[in-house]
Amino acid sequence: MSDFGARRGQEYVKAGIMRRITCGILALVACLLLVSCSLPRGAATKGEVVGENAIPDDVTMVEVTRTSVVEVAKWPSAGWHGHYHWFSRVNGPGSKIIKPGDRVILTIWDNQDNSLLLGPGQRSVQVRPVEVSSSGAIFVPYVDEVFVGGLTPEQAREQVQNQMSAIAPSAQVQLEVQSGTRNSIDMVSGVKKPGQVELTGRNDSILWALAQGGGIDPVIQNPIVRIMRDGQSYEIPADELLKDPKKNVIVRGGDQVIVSENDRFFVALGASETEKLVYFDRENISVVEAMSSLGGLQDLRANPQGVLLLREYPKSAIKPNGFGPETQYVVFSFNMTTADGLFGAKKFMMQPGDVVMATESALKPAQAVIALLGSLFAINNIIN
Repeated sequence: MSDFGARRGQEYVKAGIMRRITCGILALVACLLLVSCSLPRGAATKGEVVGENAIPDDVTMVEVTRTSVVEVAKWPSAGWHGHYHWFSRVNGPGSKIIKPGDRVILTIWDNQDNSLLLGPGQRSVQVRPVEVSSSGAIFVPYVDEVFVGGLTPEQAREQVQNQMSAIAPSAQVQLEVQSGTRNSIDMVSGVKKPGQVELTGRNDSILWALAQGGGIDPVIQNPIVRIMRDGQSYEIPADELLKDPKKNVIVRGGDQVIVSENDRFFVALGASETEKLVYFDRENISVVEAMSSLGGLQDLRANPQGVLLLREYPKSAIKPNGFGPETQYVVFSFNMTTADGLFGAKKFMMQPGDVVMATESALKPAQAVIALLGSLFAINNIIN
């Protein structure tokens, strides 16, 4: 057989093999196209979640736009009062005030040899610490009760001096105050050195108190500072406290300071760049900010028209006529491909317990198969 005939025979065999390979590839691609919607994936499609027969009667679907976000903002909260409960800074007088429970130490000086208060050869005597009674009085020997509650240490010293002058005209009084529970605060937890901190005056701030406790424990992530006062709880993120001097409020005797991790969080699921539980790092987080903190949507999987937020309201929040949700369970839908949807997402605020789901695009599996088909034909052309 000539070389020409041999080459023709090889080409014929090669062409037959490629035809069979191509037919097999086309058959495989056809099968993949038919089952593309059931290929392995990490999240539901929007249609599967909010399709015609997918939403139960006790679930409401709300599309978020610039108009609807204004109405939703008027609804009752879902377990969050909408802001941290903190109070304003009000400066007090510069000097300390004596309160019940404080302990007063008196040192009495007298240069008279026959002093009633001093022994022979003595020039001063110290009266043991005396606790201020609930009525604000202390007992002074030979003088009886002296009311010092509500006075500054200097005013209290003058009060004792004046009443003592009747029995010891030449005596002079020094007065020292040891703070009791009403003139001290408790650093309960979340600081390096928990314990009782004595106030130095009436203008000691919360940042001063934290410093006395050794600072916030570095093991606490996303810390929130709480002050328990008169049966009320006030809280603020530590970051906001450090940034705004107006938030550096004055502590008061009897306050209890607790530093703990912020327990406000939302959950991210689906075709975002990460799936995790996300703690609030500031008071308000919009949907746009939430998606950004997650790294955005996955380019090859996510459906930007199908970002969903699932929220459960308390039954007391259900109200007719647009003043609240129609049902306890609400699915909010965001279309991130339109200006209306993006501005709505920018103004829509997350609430603790929300679940953000980035749904998958139904076209992505088919696009992957088409890309595979193109690659296989490219291989075929190379072989040919």
